[in-house]
Amino acid sequence: MAPSAEITVLPSGFGRATHWQGRSGRVYDLLSENLEHFSVAGEDLFLVAKGGHALWVGSSEDLVSDPMSRTRFRLALDCADRAFRVRSSGAPNERLSTVWDLEGAAPLQSRSRSAA
Repeated sequence: MAPSAEITVLPSGFGRATHWQGRSGRVYDLLSENLEHFSVAGEDLFLVAKGGHALWVGSSEDLVSDPMSRTRFRLALDCADRAFRVRSSGAPNERLSTVWDLEGAAPLQSRSRSAA
């Protein structure tokens, strides 16, 4: 049996929570966002992905202040099939390392419950 991604359903009003593992091995809780109505707002970090590949990670500040990030965001939205809000992105002084870590992230695969 192949391992599957861990998914948690949250109470009404919240998106589905899923867990992705960054380049460093750190596990992040991501809340799914409706891609059709997706908007980047506030200081939260967001991850735009196609399947298990992170295409863009950033915040509204990145879109306003960084033309390269804005271009990457537009390209990511053209082919993305999912978007997530990062539930906990760490301390503000760790933001850039969190973005780097999530750019290489992939969905966390849970271990198979049966012994092979």
